[in-house]
Amino acid sequence: MPRVVAENEVDSMAAFYQRGQVTASPSLGELLKFVGDIRKEANGDETPAHRVLEMSETSNEPRSLPFVLKFNNLTYSVKVRRKMAVPSLFGRRERLGDSSVGSEHLFSRSKVLLNDISGEARDGELVAVLGASGSGKSTLIDALANRIAKGSLKGTVTLNGEQLESRLLKVISAYVMQDDLLFPMLTVEETLMFAAEFRLPRTFSKSKKKLRVQALIDQLGLRNAAKTVIGDEGHRGVSGGERRRVSIGIDIIHDPIILFLDEPTSGLDSTSAYMVVKVLQRIAQSGSIVMMSVHQPSYRLLGLLDRLLFLSRGQPVYNGSPSELPLFFSDFGRPIPDKENRTEFALDLIRELEGTPGGTKRLVEFNKTWLNRKQSLNGNETPTHGLTLKEAISASISRGKLVSGAGAHNGTNPTAMVPTFANPMWMEMAVLSKRSFTNSRRMPELFGIRLAAVTITGFILATVFWNLDNSPRGVQERLGFFAFAMSTTFYTCADALPVFLQERYIFMRETAYNAYRRSSYVLSHSLVSIPSLIFLSLAFAAITFWAVGLAGGVSGFIFYFFVILASFWAGSSFVTFLSGVVPQVMLGYTIVVAILAYFLLFSGFFITRDRIPGYWIWFHYLSLVKYPYEAVLQNEFDDPIKCFIRGTQIFDNSPLAAVDNTVKAKLLQSMSGSLGINISGSTCLTTGVDILKQQGITDLSKWGCLWVTVAWGFFFRVLFYLCLLVGSKNKRR
Repeated sequence: MPRVVAENEVDSMAAFYQRGQVTASPSLGELLKFVGDIRKEANGDETPAHRVLEMSETSNEPRSLPFVLKFNNLTYSVKVRRKMAVPSLFGRRERLGDSSVGSEHLFSRSKVLLNDISGEARDGELVAVLGASGSGKSTLIDALANRIAKGSLKGTVTLNGEQLESRLLKVISAYVMQDDLLFPMLTVEETLMFAAEFRLPRTFSKSKKKLRVQALIDQLGLRNAAKTVIGDEGHRGVSGGERRRVSIGIDIIHDPIILFLDEPTSGLDSTSAYMVVKVLQRIAQSGSIVMMSVHQPSYRLLGLLDRLLFLSRGQPVYNGSPSELPLFFSDFGRPIPDKENRTEFALDLIRELEGTPGGTKRLVEFNKTWLNRKQSLNGNETPTHGLTLKEAISASISRGKLVSGAGAHNGTNPTAMVPTFANPMWMEMAVLSKRSFTNSRRMPELFGIRLAAVTITGFILATVFWNLDNSPRGVQERLGFFAFAMSTTFYTCADALPVFLQERYIFMRETAYNAYRRSSYVLSHSLVSIPSLIFLSLAFAAITFWAVGLAGGVSGFIFYFFVILASFWAGSSFVTFLSGVVPQVMLGYTIVVAILAYFLLFSGFFITRDRIPGYWIWFHYLSLVKYPYEAVLQNEFDDPIKCFIRGTQIFDNSPLAAVDNTVKAKLLQSMSGSLGINISGSTCLTTGVDILKQQGITDLSKWGCLWVTVAWGFFFRVLFYLCLLVGSKNKRR
């Protein structure tokens, strides 16, 4: 951007705020429109930055309400199983310990989490769901956001009178979890920019995406923290309130029509909570439906809310505007005292009623009567200006809503108007790889520790097995070196276990609403791991190959390097697959260490294939260590001319090893006479091929073993993808 244009933007933006063009903080669409106008004026560019919300908040004309989200008779229950002691019939009892009790039986009952909840939310409104812990706030938000399995949820959720399809809802809505799930070493600006790369279509140029991110940073009030890393326990970063606003920002980067939030103010101080809700109010005023659960809002927060829905044990006890709360409870017979927080009074009253024998049943029934009376006075239908869902989405797009690349469509199905994903797979892979590299580059200690472990292990092996000879003892030492080296490559991959476990919930949040494909994540995850694996393999191979005195020269070293690389690849893929199955790091480490020990046991080093019992032979072929171990053995011993045992060396691994050489020579002469074969002190008795046969390595060639190892790596990556496909649906069963 030219310097003059940049300066004009800054000066004009300040004037935009000062001359009162808006009654409150500008919405995202207005900011983008204003920046685009300045650029057009400076550069003579007649093409707008993008389509924006063409609406003036100071206009006297009332804004239309194209979207109305309605939910009717939502009911959701789960099965709860409990053990109960039941007295035995006919006075018979069973002794348990020192007490005499009846037998225990397992009983199953249904626990209702949502009970016949109805309501509505309009675009431009900020709706809050309130209630005590366990009242069903988060469950209702999950139900509306399609995060509950359809088979277990009863009732209807409609948008403009049309049933919401799951695919359409994922594209036009966003869900902000209660926890702030962010990459710690990315800055605020980078985090939002990566979100823009995922959610905005590739028809948007890089400059337009940057403009959108900058406007969003201003809307979220994050300008001073834009260049600050998110941070974690070990790295200082942004504050808790700023983290929460960043979490909201990454989900609204594409201007969703509906925004769901699960307790966005939880854990924040009053000032930070107010700033977060103020941002949500601006988002709603820009033309979105915003629904959130709140535990207990302060007096200041209450002034920002447009509609309240109080729940008690899954049932609605109030549904209306904050201003009607005093009238509601006054009609109920429990007026709110002056100068008392309305929501605190309501929540305290609900808790008080929950402790009575009748519970909140009377309040629930009164709420139904009160709502029916209101509807009879105001009319039953909420005006939608005659817009179908397709027409409302089109109108929303024309006002600046991007909806992940939505465009015009001549069909009648609203789902056909919006693509499932904003970008093609190759672009998703590129963005995911770039983000992973950026985050990893700022934590070099992780790769440094892994490299140090491989280097130290290689150095120890090189010095312990230094320059092995071709004697029978040297053969045994080579076998031990190869077994330990191949198993080491797998064990050092165990540190990849926490990688996905740390990213698990970020991945679930992003893929739940189609930010990118799961297959893109698996492929990029695989590609990003390859450079580090190549470096580790080269370091280990270079340290050990010539120091140990392995055979094959340059070609042997190249093959040895590829076997090490294939082992790292298979081990990394195996650990990655386990990270998709096991939810805890310590449990994962325990399983990895145990299974790798079994792989080493059945690899063929401790017990050869022909000695393994038949009922365990299947584990021998499943062992990941077997194939690279056999590959390096064949690379070392496949020379049919190279001799490893000559003449009297045949006695080296027997009790006769300590006998004088003259005696050994006489024994050879005696054996020659008995066998009818001339065996002298220089006669080759065992070649490398003989050693391979003794080890039972006759199934595959060395290249076959290499490719099987590589195939294992791909197999576990496919299993990892299937785990993500099954386990990341974000559905409550």
